[in-house]
Amino acid sequence: MTDKNTTLVPEEGWHCLHLFYHIEYGQWQLLGRDEQNAAKTNLAKIVQEVRAMDSTQLLTLSVVTPKADLGFMLITADLHDANRVEKQLSLSLGADVLTPVYSYLSLTEESEYITTEEEYTASLDEETKRDPAKLEQALATFRERIKHYRQERVYPTLPDWPVVCFYNMSKRRGEQRNWYALPCDERRKLMKGHATVGRQYAGKVKQLITGSTGLDDAEWGVTLFARDTFQIKAIVYEMRFDPVSAEYADFGEFFIGIQLPLDELFRRLQL
Repeated sequence: MTDKNTTLVPEEGWHCLHLFYHIEYGQWQLLGRDEQNAAKTNLAKIVQEVRAMDSTQLLTLSVVTPKADLGFMLITADLHDANRVEKQLSLSLGADVLTPVYSYLSLTEESEYITTEEEYTASLDEETKRDPAKLEQALATFRERIKHYRQERVYPTLPDWPVVCFYNMSKRRGEQRNWYALPCDERRKLMKGHATVGRQYAGKVKQLITGSTGLDDAEWGVTLFARDTFQIKAIVYEMRFDPVSAEYADFGEFFIGIQLPLDELFRRLQL
């Protein structure tokens, strides 16, 4: 959508933008029926055009609590496109209809604590390590799994699961607990335990961790997808007993949305 000479595509990953709005119903009611229909058609057209863009995904959400009414989650490669789409969405229903209440910018990324091939090899049993054929087969399986993991973290396909939870988080840097003062090996060990908890929810919760150091107020954005709210509550609750969360994590505000197609979203929002 932007001039190829002015693109702002990161060296690795895609931009991720979470947007939440209140609907000013008083302003909306000032519009005539034809103007309201034109506004909804305009938003539908924007969503359709954005979803047709390369390396771009856009989710439309009905936010459950009064923190917001309407939410969008945008993933796209070019920062120019992210900026342009945000402006279009903000004005899509009319100049004063949508009031931004929260936004968050981050980048998709892979974990710096990902298991290395050397670590995986060291974890194998002695029989496998001594047998070149078994070792190569094990390493080939490991490489394929890591390739898939990196693809899903850095260039993900967002699921259509109905429940979407978003919050930001940072690691503590206080006098008593400072994550960044820990040796790398200790941080890696703690994160492996943290990941073990997450893997217990495979098939129930899909997690997308996006990096925001230098891009927004916290260090990561966390988006959880599930088929019901119980699984969201369960994984967040269990994670908080893990030392990485219990001792070193600070959490931002939580937003819960339901993925809906636009026609149902308009009905839900009484537009």
